[in-house]
Amino acid sequence: MTLTFLGIESSCDDSAAAIVRAGDGAALILSSVVAGQSALHADFGGVVPEIAARAHAERLDLCVEQALAEAGVALPDLDGIAVTAGPGLIGGVMAGVMLAKGIAAGTGLPLVGVNHLAGHALTPRLTDGVAFPYLMLLVSGGHCQFLRVDGPDDFTRLGGTIDDAPGEAFDKVAKILGLGQPGGPAVEVEAASGDPSRVPLPRPLLDRPGFDMSFSGLKTAVLRARDAAVAAHGGLRRADRADICAAFQRAVADVLSEKTRRALAAHPVPTLAVAGGVAANATIRAALDAVARAAGVAFVAPPLALCTDNGAMIAWAGIERFRLGHRDGMDLAARPRWPLDRRAAPMLGAGKRGAKA
Repeated sequence: MTLTFLGIESSCDDSAAAIVRAGDGAALILSSVVAGQSALHADFGGVVPEIAARAHAERLDLCVEQALAEAGVALPDLDGIAVTAGPGLIGGVMAGVMLAKGIAAGTGLPLVGVNHLAGHALTPRLTDGVAFPYLMLLVSGGHCQFLRVDGPDDFTRLGGTIDDAPGEAFDKVAKILGLGQPGGPAVEVEAASGDPSRVPLPRPLLDRPGFDMSFSGLKTAVLRARDAAVAAHGGLRRADRADICAAFQRAVADVLSEKTRRALAAHPVPTLAVAGGVAANATIRAALDAVARAAGVAFVAPPLALCTDNGAMIAWAGIERFRLGHRDGMDLAARPRWPLDRRAAPMLGAGKRGAKA
């Protein structure tokens, strides 16, 4: 059965919409539109939730119109609407959910709420047709966890970060070193001319068993390395900054690759997949590819455009859930927190809004 879905994503600072068509064979991304907000947040050193929410409210409908036009389809040609219903910045998530509800109410199309993290975790099935089960290293901006994926709604968390996610660490390191935002691409560009062996940095938690990770102390070590360079030379030289970036990037890659090696050894599966914004980093992708080759398993990393937030992954996750019989009504709620593995104990604590991860 061929299904054509609209996907809407607005969990952080990218307003996105896409049209995906899936039949018995490979899925097709008919269009994918992303309106980034980097320029709006550049002066603040990070994403400002209120600014992000207002931008989503202004841009999401335009993204949907453009996605439909580029795909050459009209609303009556769709079989359903998928929308990120969490987790994320609540104002942005609400903007997307309300738009999806309005379209569903006006057209009578089925509505499917999607966990943003499931969108990332299921991307290898969209791009490469990966079969269940597989091991997923999900490294998006605010999340980092190992998942065994056994079905479109069946995720087992094996481990994850106990503090900062790598994406957060990249952003904070970029700010410490006076680089632009988003931090991941800025640090990677600077690291290209640096020597990763010149600045000694720790590899947190590698001395402990298991698959949990920590990046907060690594960020603090970068701050100390910067202060030492400033004290030694009366300022931060370009070469010192490049070396610190290279050393930090290598440390993150070493931690992720070693923890991935352990996870594959303890939970053997045919495929290792990586997704999320940090998966766009070439050094990290190469390290994980090497781990997969050593373990004799396939390695799948999405195209760079599908590593960061996008509507195509939401449309695909919606199709997967729709095929399982999932439907949502007008009572679909926007959720700031929504762990994929609801059976696992919260890693970062929980409050009135629920578990963070």
